[in-house]
Amino acid sequence: MPLLLPESLPCIPVLKSEGFDVSDTVSSSLPAEVHPLRLLLLNLMPQKEEAEMEYYRMLSHHDLWVEITLVKMSGLTYKTTPQAYVDTYYKDIADIMAGGECYDGLIITGAPVEQMPFEDVRYWKQLLDIYSWMQVHVNAILHICWGAQAALYGLFGIPKYDLREKMFGIFEQKIEISSLPIFKGFSNTFFMPHSRHTEIRRSDMSSCKALEIVASSPVAGVSVVQTKDWRQLFVTGHLEYMPGRLAFEYRRDLKKHLPIHIPYNYFENDDPNGAIIDSWRNDARRFYKNWLENYVNNHSLSHVKP
Repeated sequence: MPLLLPESLPCIPVLKSEGFDVSDTVSSSLPAEVHPLRLLLLNLMPQKEEAEMEYYRMLSHHDLWVEITLVKMSGLTYKTTPQAYVDTYYKDIADIMAGGECYDGLIITGAPVEQMPFEDVRYWKQLLDIYSWMQVHVNAILHICWGAQAALYGLFGIPKYDLREKMFGIFEQKIEISSLPIFKGFSNTFFMPHSRHTEIRRSDMSSCKALEIVASSPVAGVSVVQTKDWRQLFVTGHLEYMPGRLAFEYRRDLKKHLPIHIPYNYFENDDPNGAIIDSWRNDARRFYKNWLENYVNNHSLSHVKP
């Protein structure tokens, strides 16, 4: 079924050329009996168009009608994405919250502010307001990378810790609760890209009865956490990443003379000029498909038990 995107979004022809079933919310003629799942994408990434594309590609492997609304923080201006683009295609989160409507799903992305104290982030108070609002108005929430760390701290007081060097590469994850529908079709392990300077720790989770760790890595640490009512998932890596994303980040940091190592388990023979080992995308597609079908499309999550 098509992914319904904002009217005249520039990337729609590109996605169609790649074989994705996408359309915009105006040109689509929906059958009267169809009521799309309504999904908010709160995009905190700097290059917004590139980040969007990664999510569109991940959210297109299912048999549901899904309408995506792009959402931005209130009162911010942008340097790495044209302001006109944001103003045209994004809705203000304050307007969304004031509207009083309910939504089926919400994705809150990562953001390049992970080494700052949470309280120093310029939109921290807005995020706390969103956390309060989403408890009542959103069925299922997916928090990604810094977005996961921020929500775990803002909602449950789970701290983040600086790493001595960047966790950067593709790391094997072990599934700890295999019966969960988010892991339908998975084996016991899967791979996930990580690109972060901070971590959360298992030891801080033990006293929080609302949370459970559902996947982790012996190298990268805690990778997927969920609330026990299944409504919220916290993913510390980037399953949505396209194959070339870590190569781009690696070369960008080299050019800026930032401390960076070759991404782990990413280039064949650790050769930056070699082929990229695409080890995660099949399971990434399953993860997003399972989330849409079993979490976003499940309107009684609080009553569901594993």
